[in-house]
Amino acid sequence: MKLRKAIFIVTYKKEKDKILYLLLKRKLHWKGWEFPKGGIESNENLKKSVKREAFEESGLIAAKINQFNVSGKYKYDKIYTDRPGFSGQTYKLFSTQVKPGKTKFDKREHSGFKWLNFKDAIKSLSWPNQKKCLTIVNKFLTK
Repeated sequence: MKLRKAIFIVTYKKEKDKILYLLLKRKLHWKGWEFPKGGIESNENLKKSVKREAFEESGLIAAKINQFNVSGKYKYDKIYTDRPGFSGQTYKLFSTQVKPGKTKFDKREHSGFKWLNFKDAIKSLSWPNQKKCLTIVNKFLTK
């Protein structure tokens, strides 16, 4: 079994002097809060993947994109029929500031969303690797 290549996208917007992070309520494969993420398609470069996944998962357009020298991998808790041949994922970390617009989530994968400040977002995230990624991006944005 191989690992699916994917990206983590810490998605944010700035309102006045505040940074708000987008969290999505996962319902497909597991339940909990995450930021947008997804697989890299064979015909696209990383930046194109970020733009596509950010739009697919939030309905918003990626404006500023930053890549971080952070990557990792994890195993799925079981084999998923919609991911044949894959036992987990590798990921590379990105952030994107999105253009203003109406947030629309993919109802197949998620059941809701919220925009949160760093303190509330870090408490809401379900996985340690995502908490670590959010912390790295927040440090970069607030330095």
